[in-house]
Amino acid sequence: MKHLSLVLAGVLFASLFSTLFVNTALAEEPIGETITIRNDGDNTYYEFRVNGEISEIKVQPKVGPAYYLVPATDDTGDFVRRDMPNMRIPKWVLFRW
Repeated sequence: MKHLSLVLAGVLFASLFSTLFVNTALAEEPIGETITIRNDGDNTYYEFRVNGEISEIKVQPKVGPAYYLVPATDDTGDFVRRDMPNMRIPKWVLFRW
């Protein structure tokens, strides 16, 4: 009888633990639109994500008007300005440590 109650308590604990773990894992995954704001010296970046994918980036310079970067149509991971679709944004690595 004592072993049966220990087994039953273990099964109950495991089911509660798995329920909490699954609910926590589902809560951490962003669903819908999220906006991340970053400051980088003279620019402020607003990253708009839909289901974890970047849909556009708003760049607000300290001086001058804001502009938007959207993903390029090819699968290179580059971004192009919305108002200048033929302009490519460089992605050079200047420093790495």
